[in-house]
Amino acid sequence: MDESTVADAIESEIEAANATVTRPRAYEDEQADAHYAAVVVSPAFAGESIVNRHQMVYDAVGDAMTTEVHALEITTYTPAEYDAEDNEE
Repeated sequence: MDESTVADAIESEIEAANATVTRPRAYEDEQADAHYAAVVVSPAFAGESIVNRHQMVYDAVGDAMTTEVHALEITTYTPAEYDAEDNEE
């Protein structure tokens, strides 16, 4: 599973989601070490706790979380939160 496949899974399952998925550490073929980092922006996160937001992302990735994805670092925003974060930099 590559970054675009993880992003596609998230975007197809979470309403109006925009997912950017990267590998935060060097990938080593011989270790099959599938560590990913996802930044997900969606209006579906409005009013949801961080725990619920993360659960939504885990659910979107589905069974791959127990087979192909070793670790997933998640950052979630509503569109307004993302815009505010972007303006702070």
